[in-house]
Amino acid sequence: MDFGIVLQTDPPAKAVVDRLIEAESLGFRYGWTFDSHVLWQEPFVIYSQILASTSDLVVGPLVTNPATRDWSVIASLFATLNDMYGNRTVCGIGRGDSARRVIGLPPANLATLGESMRVIKELAEGREVEYNGVAVRIPWVRDGKLEIWMAGYGPRALRLVGEQADGFVLQTADPDIARWTIGAVRAAATAAGRDPAEITMCVAAPAYVGEDIAHQRDQLRWFGGMVGNHVADLVARYGESGAVPHALTDYIREREGYDYAHHGRAGNPSTDFVPDSIVDRFCLVGPVSAHQDRLAELAEIGVDNFAIYLMHDQPAETMRAYGGKIIQT
Repeated sequence: MDFGIVLQTDPPAKAVVDRLIEAESLGFRYGWTFDSHVLWQEPFVIYSQILASTSDLVVGPLVTNPATRDWSVIASLFATLNDMYGNRTVCGIGRGDSARRVIGLPPANLATLGESMRVIKELAEGREVEYNGVAVRIPWVRDGKLEIWMAGYGPRALRLVGEQADGFVLQTADPDIARWTIGAVRAAATAAGRDPAEITMCVAAPAYVGEDIAHQRDQLRWFGGMVGNHVADLVARYGESGAVPHALTDYIREREGYDYAHHGRAGNPSTDFVPDSIVDRFCLVGPVSAHQDRLAELAEIGVDNFAIYLMHDQPAETMRAYGGKIIQT
């Protein structure tokens, strides 16, 4: 299993760069950031500094979206970084949540997301594509390569991943949900004539190594609120009929709203509805052995990449525990 770190691009940017330099030295292979340009600093500017300061680390957004930037801009950003640093980026992408909602706009729909993935990949890899009714190609791309990993939860999104994406990003470490979503992605890939084994399965979730589980739960409750934004969209679309497992949808019944001013932050007051059981299922808490057990279970299901959200009060300690006791085992 490969491991990555997920950070928010809070100023100063140098702190983000320094943390990912250390992450690479500890054995992490991926360095991810949020992409929400109002809440945090512009990540693509910072990626250049990260890539210049590391040797093998792969970087990218977890996740960007097709509605904030023109698709040709997204493709050119990745192609430029890859040309400068040797194809060391991945485009994590989804419909968009905070980046869109904080400026009063909705997430993109799945049709737009699917078409954007096709256009971005073709352009970033140097091929001609029809875009806005004209033939477009980035002429300076040489030997470009860009994997696109799509995030999603619902049946239609999972089908799109299987049909088109290079990787799947599941933002929860719940084994039951991982089993259902990965199975759906694999089935869709097979139906589309693709080899499911060629799709990278990435779980992204908070991890906190320590003994005080009650404190860890309070620090990580924000994640259930963040996932709840997407789950609320699923319930609005599919209802509570069972199209989406109740293991994912039931816990948001007491959800009353969400304030993006506290998005992705420990202590987020909009997440009081999230019970301890959801924190335990969605996140990795407890001593090293508990993390090892959950990661082994996820690997058995088919997860081959684990990205750690470090938004709590012991990020360095957890990162170093993974580097010293988990990644190398």
